[in-house]
Amino acid sequence: MKISVIGEIHSSGWEILKKSKFEVFEIKNFEVNNLQQELKDVDGILLRTSKLEEDILSKCKNLKIIARHGVGYDNVDIDYLNKNNIALSITGTSNAVTVAEYVLTSFLSLARKISFADKLVKEGRFKEKKTLPDFFELYEKKVLICGFGRIGKAVAKRCLGFESEVYVYDPFVEDEEIKKANCIPVEKNEGLKLADYITLHVPLNQNTKNFISTNEFDIIKKTAIVVNASRGGIINEEALITALENNQIQAAALDVFEKEPPPEDHRIYKFDNILLSPHNSALSLECRKRMSIEAASSIVNYLTDKEKLNLNNIVNREKLGI
Repeated sequence: MKISVIGEIHSSGWEILKKSKFEVFEIKNFEVNNLQQELKDVDGILLRTSKLEEDILSKCKNLKIIARHGVGYDNVDIDYLNKNNIALSITGTSNAVTVAEYVLTSFLSLARKISFADKLVKEGRFKEKKTLPDFFELYEKKVLICGFGRIGKAVAKRCLGFESEVYVYDPFVEDEEIKKANCIPVEKNEGLKLADYITLHVPLNQNTKNFISTNEFDIIKKTAIVVNASRGGIINEEALITALENNQIQAAALDVFEKEPPPEDHRIYKFDNILLSPHNSALSLECRKRMSIEAASSIVNYLTDKEKLNLNNIVNREKLGI
């Protein structure tokens, strides 16, 4: 059997693949024509961020599983996989901690105006600290978490440690489960209106695209901080730019963008009250190691011993009947 790795992974994942005694090889050329050729007889694919759509997948006659090195899978044609009984796994347990830490870092950095203070000192204006804008605490503030999966729960746990009031909007999670986590269930608009801090952890699909747009910014507090570490497109970037221009929110942090990389002339760059990062909130060294192990193990176990599989990581397990 053959396994292909598309994109760089931690050496720990490579060790698992090599011990499997399968033929394992890395693909570094992500052009469609090359992928069609290289993948034509593979049984498993460990995938980073490259797109795998029907024009490529239809050439993979032996393919049995794709293991995403991450949680999102909008770069894979899931409909094609379902029609052809090909499994799709994600690294569902690996990145919750590091993304949650990114969210808290963003909340605190923006609320405390860290970048402003840093700039003041580096410019030799230490004695002018009274000119700095007011900064704020997380203590006893209202935090809205949209999406209460593994990451949302990890964020909640850490916010509760700061003694915040944590509200959760997730129509797919029972209120009792939210309450057991010491959080308060709310409807979307109710939560947006009351929150001092908002963080988004929902998948990107036709129902969540533009989840936060003009109408939402119209009801969010002017003092609120908004963080998106889920997927670009969850926040409408033009609406966000307008909200920042009109001081409709205090600040924002984006780890993801509608188009990645964003254009060089993107208007989002002009604001000093927004933190931007290159979709790397889940790429701490520790998390990269965990994801590589989890993705590699999913492929090996699926091809050799399904009893060892973490079925919660198989996105289309119901379609496959496993």
